[in-house]
Amino acid sequence: MTTDSVTLPPGLDLRALAGEAHRVDDGVRAMRAAFVEAHAEEIYAELTDGRTRYLRIDELVGAAALAFPGLVPTEEQMAAERALPQAEKTGREIDQGIFLRGILRAPKAGPHLLDAMLRPTSRALRLLPEFTETGLVRMEAVRLERRDGVAYLTLCRDDCLNAEDAQQVDDMETAVDLVLLDPSVRVALLRGGVMTHPRYEGRRVFCAGINLKKLSSGDIPLVDFLLRRELGYIHKIVRGVLTDGSWHSRFVDKPWMAAVDSFAIGGGTQLLLAFDHVLAASDAYLSLPAAKEGIIPGAANFRLSRFTGPRVARQVILGGRRIQADEPDARLILDEVVAPEEMDAAIDGALARLDGEAVAANRRMVNLAEEPPEEFRRYMAEFALQQALRIYGADVIGKVDGFAVGSR
Repeated sequence: MTTDSVTLPPGLDLRALAGEAHRVDDGVRAMRAAFVEAHAEEIYAELTDGRTRYLRIDELVGAAALAFPGLVPTEEQMAAERALPQAEKTGREIDQGIFLRGILRAPKAGPHLLDAMLRPTSRALRLLPEFTETGLVRMEAVRLERRDGVAYLTLCRDDCLNAEDAQQVDDMETAVDLVLLDPSVRVALLRGGVMTHPRYEGRRVFCAGINLKKLSSGDIPLVDFLLRRELGYIHKIVRGVLTDGSWHSRFVDKPWMAAVDSFAIGGGTQLLLAFDHVLAASDAYLSLPAAKEGIIPGAANFRLSRFTGPRVARQVILGGRRIQADEPDARLILDEVVAPEEMDAAIDGALARLDGEAVAANRRMVNLAEEPPEEFRRYMAEFALQQALRIYGADVIGKVDGFAVGSR
C-alpha cells in the first residue's frame, strides 16, 4: 500500500497513525505556546531592536521565522500553504496565531504592536499627495472622494456584493489612512455602491460579509485578512492613525458615519459597531451569521453587547438572528432609520451634525471610555489564536465548501 511515494507496512491502521501525528503536533504546539508566553517580551524586543522599530504583523511573523527557526512557519512554508484550498492546508497559520497571541498578551510588546498597526501604511503615504491635490482615489474595492470637507468612501465590488477579502482590506485601510491624514477632511461617510449583480442590479448594497468562496479556496489568510482587518483599518476608525505629530495627541482621528442600503451581513455589521453614527434604509437588515459559518465575527463579540445588551448579542452571534432595520431592537445598533428614498437627505443632515471640533474631541473620549485599549488588546490576543483554530475546523471547512458553490 502506498501514499504518494511512501510505502506503508501491510495492515497499518492509517487512522491510528493520523491520530498519533495529531498528538505529536499538539504537543509541539503546547511547548511553542509555553515558550512564547514565557519569552514574549525578549522575542519582541529582539525582533524590533528594543521596540525602536514598528513592524506590522506580517513583517513581525516574517522576522520571527528568520530569527527563531521553528517558532512560526517560514515564508516558503506559507507560500506552499497559500497555493492550497482551505480543506487541504496543514494549518500552519495556527502557529502564527499561537505566536501573535503571546506577543499581544505581553504588557510591553502588545501595546507596541497595536501602535505599529495604527501607523499609516506605505501605500497610503504614496497616494496621499495625489489625494490631497485631486480629492479622488479609485481602488479595486473602494472609491474615495473628498467634497467640501467630507470624505465619501464607496464600497464598489459589485461582482460579489462587497463581500470582504484581502483586496478589500488593503483598499479600506489605504482609504481610512488617506481620510485621517488629509487635513482637508473633517468627517467621513462609508456607503455601499450601486450594484450590477443580477439580484440587486441598480440598488446599493453595503456589505455581504466575508467572501466564503475565497475562504473555501484558501484565500482568506489569518494575518493579512482576519487580523489585519481588526488591528488595521477598523481599529483606526475607532482610535485614529498614529503619527509623530502634535504634542497634544499621538493620534489623528475624525468622526465616521455609515449608511446601510439593503443589508450589512457579517463583517458589514461588525463595521457598524465602530462608527459614530449609523443610518439605514427601512428595508435593510443586519446579521452576524457566525453560527452558520462557524467562525468568530471579528471584534463583534467584544463590542456588540455594549450596544444591545448580552441577551440580544447572544441571539445574534450564537443563534444567527437577523435584525430588520425597522424592528425595535435595530435601534440599539442604528441611530436613524428612514425610507429608502430619504437616504440621501438623511445622510446630508447627519454629516452636518457630525462636522464639528467638539464632536471630534468627544467621540475620542467616548471611544476611550467604551473601548479601553488594554481590554481591546486582551480580546485580540485570544482572537488571534481562536480564529486560527476555527478556520481549520472540520465543521467550518464543510460549511464554506457548501456555501462556496451557492450563495447566501
